[in-house]
Amino acid sequence: MNKAKQQARAAALFAAALALAGARAHAATPAPAEPLKATVSHWWTSGGESAAIRQFADAFNRAGGQWIDQAVAGAEQSRASTINRIVGGNAPVAAQFNTSRQFRDIVDQGLLNNLDDVAAKNNWDRVLPQVILDVIRIDGHYYAAPVDIHMPAWFFYSKKAFAQARIKDEPRNWDEFIATLDKLKAAGLIPLAFGGQVWQEKIVFDAVFALVGGPELFLKVYRDRDVNAVRSPAFRNVLVSFRKLKAYTDPGAPGRNWNDATALVVSNRAGLQIMGDWAKGEFLAAGQVAGRDFGCFPGFGPKAPYIVAGDAFVFPKTAKPNIVKAQKLLATVMTSPGPQAAFSARKGSIPIRPDVDMSQLDMCARQGLAIMQDTSRQLPNAEMLVDPDLNGALQDVLTNFWNRNQTPEQAQQAFAQAMKDNAW
Repeated sequence: MNKAKQQARAAALFAAALALAGARAHAATPAPAEPLKATVSHWWTSGGESAAIRQFADAFNRAGGQWIDQAVAGAEQSRASTINRIVGGNAPVAAQFNTSRQFRDIVDQGLLNNLDDVAAKNNWDRVLPQVILDVIRIDGHYYAAPVDIHMPAWFFYSKKAFAQARIKDEPRNWDEFIATLDKLKAAGLIPLAFGGQVWQEKIVFDAVFALVGGPELFLKVYRDRDVNAVRSPAFRNVLVSFRKLKAYTDPGAPGRNWNDATALVVSNRAGLQIMGDWAKGEFLAAGQVAGRDFGCFPGFGPKAPYIVAGDAFVFPKTAKPNIVKAQKLLATVMTSPGPQAAFSARKGSIPIRPDVDMSQLDMCARQGLAIMQDTSRQLPNAEMLVDPDLNGALQDVLTNFWNRNQTPEQAQQAFAQAMKDNAW
């Protein structure tokens, strides 16, 4: 073999060796890990809500997940969709419920994965408020990841509307509140922005109940299901005070969505709204600033009860390893300090844990966080204390009282009967 052929053969062998080495190196390089996909069912569809949940989605994606959004408009419709999908074998990876007894039935039926290891690793027992732990921990196991604390009885008001009505101070008691509404009405404004839907009527009723009736009566009725308390003069006074507010609503209130009621305050056409602090997200989405464009107060006076509510995500039962990993990653991300602060800043809620960066939170949220440090002011919301069937029955009683010509005594009787018919 001449020298030229030897050199050519050597070059070919070298090239082949390089190709083989490259192939082996390529084979030895692991393929990029597939993201942990998570279909997430929820009902957050308004402007402020969408901006808020995007914080969780982005954080989950950065952590190695792939968020697949499955929003269903309307809380009841979303929960019904989730339950139907679980029963039908097409469950989402995670689904929203309120921090309440709404998911207790599917826990009892063994249809949810627990989060015990996530809770232990992230010290939920130490960092979460007891009122939240009492709902998500069932028979010693954790079945939901709480993502926010909402207070459903905030009072939001338009600074411009208050100035137009020559109102200088926030009301300090119920009588001053009624006087405030009278001044707004006299100024040609809608005094109370109201959404005439059953759940909104119940929210306003419970706000009146806690403030006018007081926490003791509130707990006697909802926690203890004391029929004598329902028949008391004090409870009758709560009903009378509640329906008195109807005179301050406008003709367009029936059937109005909550965010459309909030928009009346945002646009200064209405003076005030009683709503959960999720309404604040609508003010923020409109570019308004708490303390400058709108005001907020959580009841009357420095010791007003602070009703605790919120949202949580549950994780339907599965044994598929990648789905379980996605569920645990999602629960960890949603409850971590960074995403908690970013979410709450846009949602209007306060974080579930105190060790977050407060710089993103507005004056209303900071006020709520300070109040939560005083456990004597914490009052569980009604849905933490009664099951969904009873809550629905009581909503029906209250909407009948609000919208029909019933006497307070008739409403008391119907309320007591609903409690008897839905006894545990």
